[in-house]
Amino acid sequence: MDEKYVKKVLRILDKEYPEKKVALNHKNSLELLISTILSAQCTDKRVNIVTKNLFKKYKTAENYANSKLEELQNDIRSIGLFRNKAKNIRKTCKLLVEEFNGKVPSKMKDLLKLHGVARKTANIVLSNWFGIAAGIAVDTHVKRISFRLGFTKNINPDKIEQDLMKIIDNKYWLELNHVLVLHGRAVCKAPTPSCSECVLNKICPKNNVTKSN
Repeated sequence: MDEKYVKKVLRILDKEYPEKKVALNHKNSLELLISTILSAQCTDKRVNIVTKNLFKKYKTAENYANSKLEELQNDIRSIGLFRNKAKNIRKTCKLLVEEFNGKVPSKMKDLLKLHGVARKTANIVLSNWFGIAAGIAVDTHVKRISFRLGFTKNINPDKIEQDLMKIIDNKYWLELNHVLVLHGRAVCKAPTPSCSECVLNKICPKNNVTKSN
């Protein structure tokens, strides 16, 4: 991978999207963790609608851990996979209470012990709350755009993360997810990207792009 190409892409996207922050509404690390668990296969907009009332009702890990499963399921019913997510949230918060004094840990290895938490969720919490660049959160936007840009040939999120970490300086890891998500929502959409409107149109190899606007 051409280092100059990678740096040019990052420089252009950094300029195009100056406002870089996670779209999930939260006021503390627990709220961010819960929101991120809920966001799997669900839009951030829907999650924010649900958590507006959820976070008023459940304020601590103990609140979630001691909740009734059916009641918690009803509280998040409009979110996809709500039954499984409710189970994971209760189990995760019980573990937070038992092993971490009710606090969200700030280490990757500890976050990965939690139910419903893989590297993507852990990276989002670490980068957006703790300011720790332990890796790169690979969601559907990062996966799609990284492939189209030629940053990776893999489809497995963990392998994609490793590919990105090898070619991108860690000083960009904290913001990479944000700019790619913003670009994916605005321009580089699935299945049809708006290449004619894209700031990367002249340099992007457009891998696996069969048609565009």
